[in-house]
Amino acid sequence: RLVPMATVRYFAAAAEAAGTEQEQVAAATLGGLLADLRGRHDARLTRVLEVSSILHDGRYVSDPATPLPDGAVLDVLPPFAGG
Repeated sequence: RLVPMATVRYFAAAAEAAGTEQEQVAAATLGGLLADLRGRHDARLTRVLEVSSILHDGRYVSDPATPLPDGAVLDVLPPFAGG
């Protein structure tokens, strides 16, 4: 069985911590995707992920069991200053 591919888009401090603005990740669930990201990046990104909002198709998601269809796009939005 093929594992779905998701596109992760990073913004602001998340892009800086990841060293990229976007990457492809094979993951069937949100929890699997986050575990993969923590494994491929250093502790800086892990810290940013802990305080960031994750959006899937424009909707906030936080349940690690959330299934990710092939072609899912997730946005990692760290807290922004100001407002």
